[in-house]
Amino acid sequence: MPGRFLELSVATDDIRASVEFYERLGFTQCETGDTWSHPYGALTDGRFVIGLHAYRFASPSLTFVRAGLARHVDALEAAGAEIAFRRTGEDVFNEVGFRDATGHMVTLLEARTYSPASRDRDQPSLCGDFLEYSLPARDFATARRQWEAFGFVAIDGDNDAADARGDEALPWQRLALTSDHLNLAFHAPRFFSQPLLVFGAFDGERRARLEACGVASAAGLPPALDPARHALIETPEGLAILLTPA
Repeated sequence: MPGRFLELSVATDDIRASVEFYERLGFTQCETGDTWSHPYGALTDGRFVIGLHAYRFASPSLTFVRAGLARHVDALEAAGAEIAFRRTGEDVFNEVGFRDATGHMVTLLEARTYSPASRDRDQPSLCGDFLEYSLPARDFATARRQWEAFGFVAIDGDNDAADARGDEALPWQRLALTSDHLNLAFHAPRFFSQPLLVFGAFDGERRARLEACGVASAAGLPPALDPARHALIETPEGLAILLTPA
C-alpha cells in the first residue's frame, strides 16, 4: 500500500473562495498544522477529505501517509511507480510524488498534516454519500495491475451486476477498486476526460438545496447520463463533482 489515504490535494488560486464553496456544500473544516509554509485548509464530509493548497503543483493529487517513507521508495519503483519528485532526509518533511501507470499524480507524506474533524460518517454533505474518486484511463488492465500491487482490491463484475439489476444509476463502464480508506475507480476518457468525485443519493431535494445555496449545475454532463437524475458541479479549483442517484 502507498499508505493510509490522507486527502485529495488540490491547488487553488483563492483558498478563501474554495473553503467557502465546500462549506456551502456542507463540508467541515479540519484543524491543520504548520507543516506547510503556504496557506492550507482541509475539509471533509466525514468520508473524504479535500486538501486545499495555495501553492502550484501537479494537481489534483491523491495523497497518502506512509510511516518510514524514505525506506519504501525502492518498493514503490518495483511496483511500477514513476517517481516525479523526492524530498527525503532527516532535516526535511519527507514527501515523494509519482505518476501511476495511467499518468495520475500520487503523493506520499511521512505524517498527517491535519487533525480529523469530529464529524459522523453518516452525516452526508449536500452532495450525498461519497462513492468514489474516478480517474480517466485508457487501459483498465494496466491500472488494475498497478493499484492491486498497491493493495487495492478490484470489484469484479460491477458493471455486469448493474446491468442484471437494470440499474441506471451508474450507466458507464468503469473499473472499481476498494481499500480500507478509499474507493477508487477508473473510467474511459470518452465518458469524461477529467477526474470525477462521485457522490450518490442525489435527488430533487438535494438539487433544490444546492441551488438555494447558490451552487448551480455546470455544463458538460456526460451525454450517457440523464440530466433529470444526475448533475455535474465544478469547484472553484476546477474539480468536477458528479452527483448520481446511486
